[in-house]
Amino acid sequence: MSPAAVAAGGFLGTLVLTTTLRAASELGLTRMDLPFLLGTALTADRARAKALGYLLHFLNGQVFAFVYFAVFAAIHHCGWWLGALFGLAQGVFAATALVNILLPIVHPRMGTPLTTAPDVALVEPPGFLMRNYGPATPLVTLTAHVAYGTLVGGFAALGG
Repeated sequence: MSPAAVAAGGFLGTLVLTTTLRAASELGLTRMDLPFLLGTALTADRARAKALGYLLHFLNGQVFAFVYFAVFAAIHHCGWWLGALFGLAQGVFAATALVNILLPIVHPRMGTPLTTAPDVALVEPPGFLMRNYGPATPLVTLTAHVAYGTLVGGFAALGG
């Protein structure tokens, strides 16, 4: 297990995760746009928000890959299946606590259930399991995160 292998897995995993979410959006399976969600926390400019969001999403992918790396090192074991389990846990956390509870607290442009009509939110609140963005959003999100974890764990194991 090497840091370079984990970084490569994190990059490829983030690429697959982001592409899966984008494809699902284009196919009408979800209205969620994770890079847009991240970017609008920093700017109200929609085009700039997407660009910043993609950059943040890829940086977060590397950060999470190294969190996986730290756990792999601590337990002296890694592999694609363990990475897939970590990805599932990360996806469940992201779809419940992170995006539903924590992000609306710090996101200055996200609506909440308490947003009133005169308040204009740039981003709709995700709701539990992000279902406000479509009924298939939880399945798409979990699948994409499992793929991410599988790639990070697999690359970590290959980096022997």
